[in-house]
Parts: sequence; structure tokens; C-alpha cells
Amino acid sequence: MSNALFLKIHPDNPPQQRILQVVDVLRQGGIVIYPTDTIYGMGCDLHNARAIERLCQIKGIKPDKANLSFICSDLTHISDYARGISTQTYKVMKKALPGPFTFVLEASTKVPKFGGAKKKTVGIRVPENEICLSLVRELGNPIISTSIRDEDEIIEYSTDPELIYEKYRNLVDVVIDGGYGNNIASTVVNCVDDAFEVLREGAGDLDEYL
Repeated sequence: MSNALFLKIHPDNPPQQRILQVVDVLRQGGIVIYPTDTIYGMGCDLHNARAIERLCQIKGIKPDKANLSFICSDLTHISDYARGISTQTYKVMKKALPGPFTFVLEASTKVPKFGGAKKKTVGIRVPENEICLSLVRELGNPIISTSIRDEDEIIEYSTDPELIYEKYRNLVDVVIDGGYGNNIASTVVNCVDDAFEVLREGAGDLDEYL
């Protein structure tokens, strides 16, 4: 595989031409590394089973065991992929998103099978980052995403796009340089049955929205 494309994209005002270039790669089953409002993520088109398999391979996880999240551009399509969302849960999500949270909800029948297994829950993300929101809007459906972890225990997450490129350039198709990322992941909240249980403390403070 040839080296990945390294694309500098302005985080506040991403040029449409570059967004379209990346979306084209996603549509062809490519794997893309991109910034979010927390750490850098690695993702592919939700509707491309082979790309999802490849994503899991890069991460060294089995597709049926993978806890991948859906990057959405807003709450409009959430009812497509999650069901049983109460008014209370929806209100909290509406206040907290876009923001550094992953909300775990009951998966609807539209959630694709990963590795032949039906997922019971789905993690929904709407990051406050114009680059990935533009990608999802242009693609027309969510991006399946996983975080870029670092083997180094001191720096758990890679923040420098050039170092990320060095590490992943033979594994993925595009690495977007949208500036330095953060090294704190999103706060993961279980909302099944309105539990609002924090599964992982991260960049977002849920108490502000309850």
C-alpha cells in the first residue's frame, strides 16, 4: 500500500474542495484519520463492511467485539440508529452536543452488523469540530470511528498529526492535519434506560447538562 495522503485542513473554516477529496476516499472504502473536539479519531464509512473490517484489523480488535462509535453531524439522524430515546435523554443530548461526549444508546435495526454480530448498543458522537462535522454532512451518513491510542503509557493519545502520520501512513488512506489534538478522550455516558451512568470520565462534565 502506498503512503497515505497528508492533508492540512483549517479547523475553523475547512475548504470544501479538501472535504470533498476526503469524502471521496471514504466512499471508496478508505480509512481516514481526522481531528475531533477531543483526540484524533480513525474512521470509515458506516455502510462499507470491508472498510469496517479493515479498521478493526488496524486496531487489532475483532469486529463483533468492537465498541465503535458513530460520528454524526447533529441529532437529526440519531433516531435512525438508536431507539427508545426518552424525552429526558434527548434533552440532555441536545444541550451537551456538539461536545466531548459519547452517548451509549440502544441500537436500532439500522445499525449494521459488525463481523456478523448484531450490536445491542451504539455510541453516538457529535464532536464540536468543523472538519469532522463537514465530512459527515458531505458523506450523508455517520462515520464509524475509533480513537487513536498510543502504546506509550505516558502519552496515552497521540496529539501531533505529523507523528500520527509517521505511525499510520502505511495503514490508512488519509491523515488530516487539523492542528494539535487534545489528549483527553470524550466522556462516555450510558443512557440506556435513562441511566446517565458515566462509563469513562473524559473531557466533558455531564453534571453541567443534567
